[in-house]
Formats: sequence, structure tokens, C-alpha cells
Amino acid sequence: MRPSLTYLASIALLATTFMAAGAVAQPAALPDYLKTISGTTPATPGELATRDVLTLNVSMFQLYDNASRIFRRNILARHPVILALFSGSGGRMILYRPGRPPVDAPSVPIVYQVLKSTGHSTMAISAVVMPYLDNAADKSWQAPLLAYRTQMKTALDGLDAVPMQAEWKPAVRSILSNNVAYMDECLAKGVIAFADLEAFARKQAPDIKKIVAWAAETQVKHWMGVLDGWKAGLGADWDKAYAASNTIYVARQNNVLFSVLAQYFGPEAINDRLLLIETVSFTTSPEDLLTAMTRIIADRSVGELLFGNSRLMDFELMGGDARKTISAESAMRGMKPFLPPAVPFGSKQWPALITPGPGPASLDDLE
Repeated sequence: MRPSLTYLASIALLATTFMAAGAVAQPAALPDYLKTISGTTPATPGELATRDVLTLNVSMFQLYDNASRIFRRNILARHPVILALFSGSGGRMILYRPGRPPVDAPSVPIVYQVLKSTGHSTMAISAVVMPYLDNAADKSWQAPLLAYRTQMKTALDGLDAVPMQAEWKPAVRSILSNNVAYMDECLAKGVIAFADLEAFARKQAPDIKKIVAWAAETQVKHWMGVLDGWKAGLGADWDKAYAASNTIYVARQNNVLFSVLAQYFGPEAINDRLLLIETVSFTTSPEDLLTAMTRIIADRSVGELLFGNSRLMDFELMGGDARKTISAESAMRGMKPFLPPAVPFGSKQWPALITPGPGPASLDDLE
């Protein structure tokens, strides 16, 4: 049935009325409490265009994360992978083998943690007292020092029951006893004197040096034993294995876990299949370390695809051009450029300081 002319005329009149009302309607005045925060500032065409380009970079990371999961699955399906993670217990190593569940290596013997805790106990005392040196008016150090003194005495009293090589216990006992004696001296005097702290430190140093050596020996022997077994078990697949270890700034030089791995992977694997990944905290999760390692390996394919060099992306991509600009800008300012030597992509040098020079380089050198 077709609508009547009267009906259509009514609809047209209604629409015209609404349009007219809209043309003359004015927005209601906002209350004062909304005026400050209401309204928008239209973006300029340049701002909109810039936003659209920058959005591409934001989207790239999401696309990269999606692809990374596929890359990781493919890497783990074709290559053994070892993760060596720093920890307060002497490290953690995990072996991933294609088609098999991950294997967590046994922990470093507990004596490592005992030795480390003993050495750290003297450092902790220093951290408590140093802010209050020669300040007799401030007694706020006394409560934390007294609490730590109680813990120290408890540890000292139970030392005989701690499983440890008999020849190591005298040094541990000496450190803990000296700690208690120094804290008692500070509490009795009611002041932290620099001369007393200095004498305490010098007294502790020889035994602390001993336990540092024993802790390192315990840690290295353990991990070399683990890698002996893993390398033998992997056989020929060892030559296509990847390994990654994490490090913070203070541990990157002579990094124990990385250095042990290097003995088994060899010089040609450094920065190739053996990676040292810098982080900002002492501990890193296996998930984060796998993600970082996957990104490095995947980016090598991008470098080869775009520039014909698979190791280019291991380096800061703008680094070479930035060096040229730094040199040019420095010359314009009458400054002599100060830059490290340029190294080739794919360098196999240690990812730590390797240039020899004068000065001590170990505890033994400080004697």
C-alpha cells in the first residue's frame, strides 16, 4: 500500500520544524565548575599528520611482539638454548631442548650462600653506620644496629651446625665475631667514629678476601660440572646451541656465569650464539631473557634482508651516522671528538672491558 499524500506532507512538515529548531537552538550555558575542564582544542593538520606517522611506530611494537612469539617457538624447536640467570643463590641455569621439557640445573651448594651472607654482613654494618660518622648528636642508628647485632650473635652461636668445609669455618667465625665486637663498641661509645670504622674494615678485609675466593670456587666448580653433563648430552647439537646470561653494570666485568659459558662455547660464539644481555636489576625472569634473546636473533634476519649484513642490527643502527655528526659538531665547537674505536659488525670480542692498563684488576692486585 502506498502512503497517502497527507501522511507524506505531515512528515515533511515535521522534518522542517526540527531543522528550523536546530538552526536557532543555542547550547545551554555550562555551570562554572565545568567551564575550566570542558572543551577541546582542535588539532592542526600538521599535528594530525605527525600523529598518524608516529602511530606506525607504536603499532610496530605490537606487530613485533606478535611475530616474536612465532620466532621464539621456531628457535626453540630447532636449537638448544641455555639461560644463565643471575641470582643471590649463585645463579640459575635452564636448558631448553627441542621437543622436550626445560631442565633446571641443580642449585649451587648452600655453602656459597653462607659465605656470601657472611661477607655481606660486614657491608651491611657499614651501610648502617656510615651516614652517622662522628655525629654524636644523632642516635637514630642505635636501634637498627642493635637489632642486627642480635641477628649476628644468633648466627655466630649456631655456626658449628652449618654444613661447611671445616677449614673455612675459622674465617667465617672470625668475621662474625668481629662484627659483633665492633657493634658492641659502637653501642657502648654512643658514637660512630671514623677511626674505629676504618680499623674495623682493615681487620675484616683479609678474611673477607678468603671467603670471596671460596664462594667463587664453589660457584665455578658447580656450573662447570653442570655444563660438562649438558654438553655431553647434546652431542653434535651443542654446536647450534644458543646461550644468554643477564648482567647488571657492576657484574658485567668478569661476569661469572657468562665466563663459565664461554669456556664451553669458545671465542667464535661470543656475541654470536653466546649473548650477554644487560639489565637494570639483579634478577631477570626466564621469560624476559628469552624475549630479549629472541629479539636479537630475529633482528639479524632483518639486517640481512635490508642491508645484506646479519650482524648490523646487533649495533645501534644510527650509531655510525651519529659518530659522524658528533665529530662534525665537535669540530665546529673547537672540541676534539672523544669516541671509542669503531668495531666491525659481528665482533667476537668480550662484551666487557678488555683493554689492559695500569692499576689493580683483582683483589689479589690490592695486596
